Amino acid sequence: MSRLELSMAWRYMRSRRGSRLLSLISVIAVGGVTVGVSALIVIIGVMNGMQRDLRDKILVASPDIRVLPFGGDLVMTNWRSVMDQVKGDPGVAGVAPFVHIQALLSPKTRYLTAVFVMGIVPGGDSAAGVTSIRTTAIGGDFSFRTPDGKRNGAVVGHRLAQTLNITPGIDSVVLLTVDPTKSSAISGIVPHTETLLVTGLFNTGMYEYDNAYVFVSLDVAQRLGQLDTAVTGLEVRTPSREEARGIAMRLQDTLGMAVRTDDWQSQNSALFQALKLEKKGMTFILLLIILVAAFNIVGTLSMVVADKTREIGILRAMGMPAGSIRRVFFAQGMIIGGTGTLAGTLLGLVASFVIDHYRLIKIAADVYFIDHLPVATQAFDVVSIVVASMAIAALATLYPARQAASLFPVEAIRHE
Repeated sequence: MSRLELSMAWRYMRSRRGSRLLSLISVIAVGGVTVGVSALIVIIGVMNGMQRDLRDKILVASPDIRVLPFGGDLVMTNWRSVMDQVKGDPGVAGVAPFVHIQALLSPKTRYLTAVFVMGIVPGGDSAAGVTSIRTTAIGGDFSFRTPDGKRNGAVVGHRLAQTLNITPGIDSVVLLTVDPTKSSAISGIVPHTETLLVTGLFNTGMYEYDNAYVFVSLDVAQRLGQLDTAVTGLEVRTPSREEARGIAMRLQDTLGMAVRTDDWQSQNSALFQALKLEKKGMTFILLLIILVAAFNIVGTLSMVVADKTREIGILRAMGMPAGSIRRVFFAQGMIIGGTGTLAGTLLGLVASFVIDHYRLIKIAADVYFIDHLPVATQAFDVVSIVVASMAIAALATLYPARQAASLFPVEAIRHE
C-alpha cells in the first residue's frame, strides 16, 4: 500500500472544509468497535476470574487427586499398603489419609445442626500439607492440640462459629454420629458422641466450607465414624493441577480395579463444564457487539463512497487502477477498526485492573461463594479478541471497497 493510498484514506476520514478532525460518522464507527472490544475483554476476564476463584476456593480443602474405595461401606481398610504404592509414583508430591463423614453438631445446647466432619493428619506431621486448608486458619491452627496435650480439638468454619457464638479455646462442641450396622435389640441404634474443644477457626471465603465444615484429627474422625483403623480414602498432591489428570490415570492402572482415582476436574466436572459453557456463550453474545460495530464501518465507508463518487471517477479517469481504490477504502476501514480495537483493548485492560484490584463490585458470598467480582485477564484471550476484531473490521471493508472500485469513470464524474 502506497503513501498516496494511505493519505487518501486518512483524508476521506476527516470532515470537510479542511478540518483535521474525524468526521462524526467515523467517530461513531470507532466508538462502536471500542465499546465492543472493551466489553468483551472485561466480561471474558470476569468469567476467567470467576472460574479461577471458584476453583481455588472449592479446591482449598480438596486435593488434586482422591483415591477412593469401591463397595457398600466405602471405607479403605488396607490404606497403608495402597499409600505405599501411591508414593512410588514419580508424579506424586504428597499423600495422606483422610476421613469424611457427616455428623450433628451441638454447642452443648438443645440446638443441633448438620455438618461435614473432615478428619485429616494434624499439621506438623510429615504427611500434612496435601491441601491448602491449613493456610486458611484465622485463629489457632490445624494441630488440634488441646491443653491436656492430646489432639482432641476441632477447627470450625468462622461463619458457623459466628452463628453458634463459639469462642476458640473456651467453648466446646458435641459431635454426634450414627452407625446403622451397630445396634442392639434393646436400645436400637446407639449414637456415638465426641466432645471436642474448639481450638481454632478457618476462613476460606467460600460459604459452603465456612458454614458447614468441621476439621478434626484423623483418629478423632475414625472414632466418630466408628471406622476402627480404616479411612475414607487418600488425598494426593501433584506438582501442578494440570498434571493431575494424567497422574490419576497412571495411578488407576497401577492400583487396579479395587479402588478408583478422581482428579480435581472430575470431582467438580459439572460446575467447571457449566463455567466453560457460560464463557463460550458470553463470548458469542459479546461478539455481536463487534459485529454491530462492523455494520457501522460498512455504513461509514458506503457513505464515503457515495460522497466521493465524483472524486473517485476523476482518479479512475486519471489512471488510478481499481486495486488502488480498493486499498484506499480497505485502509480507511482498517484505520477505524485498528483505532477502535486499540482504544477498546486499553480501556478493557484498565477497567479489568481497577475492578479486580480495588474490588469495586461486591456480591453476596452466600449465593456466589465469593464476596467480590474477580477479573483475571489472560494474554491468549486478549490476543484472540484483537485478532477477531481486526478480522471483522477487514471483512466489513470488502463490500464498500468493491463498490468504489467498480465505479465507471464517466458515470462517476457525472454523478450529482
